[in-house]
Amino acid sequence: MRIPSPLRRFTNGQSEIEVDGNNVRKVLDQLFDAHPDIKNHLIEEDGNLRNFVNIFINGEDIRQKGGLEADVDDGSDVRIIPSIAGGLPDSKILTPKEFVRYSRHL
Repeated sequence: MRIPSPLRRFTNGQSEIEVDGNNVRKVLDQLFDAHPDIKNHLIEEDGNLRNFVNIFINGEDIRQKGGLEADVDDGSDVRIIPSIAGGLPDSKILTPKEFVRYSRHL
């Protein structure tokens, strides 16, 4: 699995991680077992992929192939591609619960 530069701080700087699994969910579970801090940046509390995160298998968006249940064959090129937008480089992504809690103070 290929890890983009903005997320490498959660994988000890690794740009590629060897993972096994026959679908995206299992591949991600292995990634999260090895690097738990990255999970909050990719997955919502309900277990779904965050809207701004894209995962491609051999150049095809998993949303067109079954989402997190999309098949991953041995040797597939799996890449995480986050959408990049403004913000501070070290800003924390808020969970939906945190957003609601903090928005009450605005």
